[in-house]
Amino acid sequence: MTGPSVRVLVVDDSVVVRRVVQDVLQAERDFEVVATAVDGEAALEVLERLPVDVVILDVEMPRLDGLETLRRLRPRWPSLPVIMFSTLTERGASATLDALALGASDYLTKPTRLQGPDAARAAVADQLVPLVRTWGRIGRRSAAPSAAAAPTPARRPRPDPPSRPSGAGRRRAPISAVLIGSSTGGPSALAEIVPALPATLGVPVLVVQHMPPMFTRMLAERLDQRSALRVVEGAAGTPVRPGTVYVAPGGVHMVANRTREGVRIEVDDGPPEHSVKPAVDVLLRSGVDAWGGEVLTVILTGMGYDGLAGARRVVDAGGVVLAQDEQSSVVWGMPGAVVTAGMAEQVLPLGEVAAAIGRYLERPGVAARP
Repeated sequence: MTGPSVRVLVVDDSVVVRRVVQDVLQAERDFEVVATAVDGEAALEVLERLPVDVVILDVEMPRLDGLETLRRLRPRWPSLPVIMFSTLTERGASATLDALALGASDYLTKPTRLQGPDAARAAVADQLVPLVRTWGRIGRRSAAPSAAAAPTPARRPRPDPPSRPSGAGRRRAPISAVLIGSSTGGPSALAEIVPALPATLGVPVLVVQHMPPMFTRMLAERLDQRSALRVVEGAAGTPVRPGTVYVAPGGVHMVANRTREGVRIEVDDGPPEHSVKPAVDVLLRSGVDAWGGEVLTVILTGMGYDGLAGARRVVDAGGVVLAQDEQSSVVWGMPGAVVTAGMAEQVLPLGEVAAAIGRYLERPGVAARP
């Protein structure tokens, strides 16, 4: 990464955590920890007087916790990247999902005490450094000294890269399953799409969101509360039923496995793909194996290119791939890779994805294959 250093503010009430994060980041030539803060009040004071490109924000703190800090921060610094640093607990997972809904850019789970200091430091280095580097590129563009008082400039519209000609109404097979892949920004995107799907959808929906265990269960529970469709976390041996959304459990790959009785959810504890588990590509490969070309795939906001190889397999089988557009994506990595490769039949704003799914499923007289 060239240019000036990424300026980072570390906010955590633990002196040990602050020291570990600061040491890890300062070991990188392109980062500068401009300040540390013990709580949200102190963090907001720092932001008033120092230019910052990325904030690493603890969730649970005394005086002013991470959620309330985010609520106060966002109106004044709407484009400042904020990475939540949460514990791998039910309370931490719930607060992290709340933070993402409030506008947090990303999140990272803290290492557990069982890992030991050296392993914990290595885990922080492996996971935090890439996040800060990616969000630093964005933050450096938005966090000018006057950014606190100035309105955020509108993104300049630009045409999407060429996509495959629309095949709505011209596909060779009915849609028997919808497969969705997402990562950074995905929880908020799913919170818009899934509740907008009708109870009469008539096919199953399988979702891979890059998240650790417990987070995926809570994500499924929250979507279920807001949706006409039933939303559950996928579990090994579960029959795949129309009208149900299955969220891949964190820490394992979710697979659609066709048996003589129909398609069932299976889990695969094999190695990560694209450094993630669950991976979108694993689901898409199994989806083609289970339903052939009768799948509609949607690639939503996220870093990297997980889903690209799977999307190519879907297209080769005769299925349909849709991608979220750049303007509505938090990070246009995963959908951008699919679009650039020419795999996307349509490139859509987030607000139009649910309606597009419905249109592709409108084929009177043809039942979805169980």
